[in-house]
Amino acid sequence: MEDLIERALTAKIETAAITTVNAAITEAGTQAEKIVGTDPLPGSPEWEAEQDTDIPAQRQMAWQLACFRIQLAAGIDSTASVMSLRRFGATWSTIGRAAGMTRQSAHERWGRRVSDMLDPYGVGMPPMVPNDDPTQP
Repeated sequence: MEDLIERALTAKIETAAITTVNAAITEAGTQAEKIVGTDPLPGSPEWEAEQDTDIPAQRQMAWQLACFRIQLAAGIDSTASVMSLRRFGATWSTIGRAAGMTRQSAHERWGRRVSDMLDPYGVGMPPMVPNDDPTQP
């Protein structure tokens, strides 16, 4: 019995932890699909009807927002989701609303880390990222 306790207390768990988080993130995506739905099959009448509309982009944004909300509720670090949302054009207001906070609070929580990832050299954000920093006039 003592050996089992010792093993549990000293085992390397980093890989198990990463595997667990990755499984949770994958499941969040699956659950987001249940909420938002999936893209129609390419070539189907539904797919054809969506061509030249903004429905595919709306669906993708909605999926990302649902996934973000699920990850937050599950206690998963959601910085990568916020970065993805920003790259897809989500404003701090939208991110804040999804997180149940103000745009300023969302920016305070994730802004610096997301900025460091999207603009690592300080040369400017990619053009698709909204210029809506709530700390700027």
